[in-house]
Amino acid sequence: MRFLTRSVFSIMLSTMLLYACGEGKQEVFDGKVTISGKLKNIPEGDVILSQYDVDKISVLDTLEIGKGGTFSHELTVDNPNFYDLDLFGEKTIRLALFEEDVEIKYDFESEKLDVTGSKDSELLFNIDELTVKYQEETNELNSAFYEAMTAKDQDKVQEIREQAMVMGMNHAENVKDIISKTEGSFAALAGLGMLDPGADFNFMDSVVVALGDKYPDMKLISTWKQELNEMRALSIGQPAPEISLPNPEGKVVNLSDLKGKYVMIDFWAGWCKPCRDENPNVLRLYNQYKEDGFEVFGVSLDRTRDMWTKAIAEDGLTWTQVSDLKYFNSEAAAKYQINAIPATYLLDPNGNIIAKDLRGKSLEKKLSEIFD
Repeated sequence: MRFLTRSVFSIMLSTMLLYACGEGKQEVFDGKVTISGKLKNIPEGDVILSQYDVDKISVLDTLEIGKGGTFSHELTVDNPNFYDLDLFGEKTIRLALFEEDVEIKYDFESEKLDVTGSKDSELLFNIDELTVKYQEETNELNSAFYEAMTAKDQDKVQEIREQAMVMGMNHAENVKDIISKTEGSFAALAGLGMLDPGADFNFMDSVVVALGDKYPDMKLISTWKQELNEMRALSIGQPAPEISLPNPEGKVVNLSDLKGKYVMIDFWAGWCKPCRDENPNVLRLYNQYKEDGFEVFGVSLDRTRDMWTKAIAEDGLTWTQVSDLKYFNSEAAAKYQINAIPATYLLDPNGNIIAKDLRGKSLEKKLSEIFD
């Protein structure tokens, strides 16, 4: 099962002070933010405030908790940044702070949490809630997947894979919906870390560009821009990079030779069980649409020719196959930034990328839209 994870926070933010508009006047942010709140049913221990840096989290201070669980701490905030508030080692609250004070209320017995005052922190709280819910659903699906694998129930395994794809797409839509309502908050950067650039490149790019205009000196945004620029060549609408590799007979075949057809580049391998499980579905759809102009260009990440050709024969694959037998060091894998398989790119007759990572029902649906 292919679940991709991505680090959400690896940050150091740097930006000029902004102005807050009041009634008929402008007030300059003085660089001070107050973190205050009230904790109920508190356990033993300390409340520790930490700040996210480029590649680590640095402890800033231990907050003093007063009578009745109240606290108030003034923090110098020169730039927008993300923070962790560790409550006695039992609860961690992430904060996005700049210009606005934040108030936190938490009951250790009921586990009720309220974060108010800082719009950026409130947004981050909403993103974290969505993340927790998705992680719980993912864990349940993973458990069901391993049970099905143990029972060797291939139908159930395939069903769970398709559920995971749908769940992932729904989660991405929920994340994008929250980000779209942020009104330029830098906390949206936390949500970007939960999206797949392969599927949501254009959305992510538009968010980063907009935030870059608002926070031109923000290092995290510069990092995002650099990463997205590296991925731009593989985004939807871009021409697919050329692949020229030998087929099983040793003849070099070019991806561009298939222009004029809808082509799915299928990165797979004989040793990859999810790939092999998907092959019957691809074969069925290939036979259904090949006369209409659908072609598959298989790129194997196998290590040996025997394993590669044996898998082709066993699965009855009749479409174009190429490989340099270099595993993930394959020239094509590097060019298409492949770090997990199965992975697919769907191209239009002009050779432009129109979809990515389609499998199972999602591939069937897309081909039906094109040909039916």
